[in-house]
Amino acid sequence: MILKAPLSEDDVRSLKLGQQVYIDGPLFIGRDEVHMRALERRREGKLLPVDMEDGILYHCGPIVTRDAKGWKVIAAGPTTSARMNALEPDFISEFGIRAIIGKGGMSRPTVDAMREHGCVYLAFTGGAAVLAAQGIARVRGVEWLDMGMPEALWIVEAKHFGPLIVAIDAHGNSLYEKVEGEVRKNLTEAMRRSGL
Repeated sequence: MILKAPLSEDDVRSLKLGQQVYIDGPLFIGRDEVHMRALERRREGKLLPVDMEDGILYHCGPIVTRDAKGWKVIAAGPTTSARMNALEPDFISEFGIRAIIGKGGMSRPTVDAMREHGCVYLAFTGGAAVLAAQGIARVRGVEWLDMGMPEALWIVEAKHFGPLIVAIDAHGNSLYEKVEGEVRKNLTEAMRRSGL
């Protein structure tokens, strides 16, 4: 399934846990520093340089080159999303993003914020930075480059970006928690059988 950004709440509420999707359209790339600066600006009553409402945020510190034709993303592997756990619930609430792309999942408070506001978590395979870059057709712009290339806010155009798996849906379900539950269950059963 191809999702065309920006997304509506109905778009994300209809997605099922484990579903495979691709992204076409605008994509915001940012991680820790973008979250902190955006939330700080909001607290100060300042506007952001871009409107992220209904957008998709990719947790990534891209490697980008520049030539006479402009910027080009050459590697864009996902950052471990847990790094943003303390910031993400407020970020979702304040800026109205509809999807987050990353690796490794996110905390229960973030899952709860996704359920409340209509947002999903899309998992991208770690170690596939070149594949991810192939799904970025062009760089539309960059903000906050003073924070450095991997920490800046990049605005790119995605074309068949993926494959992505709906790993946390907009109803509070998480593949990560499901797997952890199965592991605990199997471990408990194995210990019972062995008499431990």
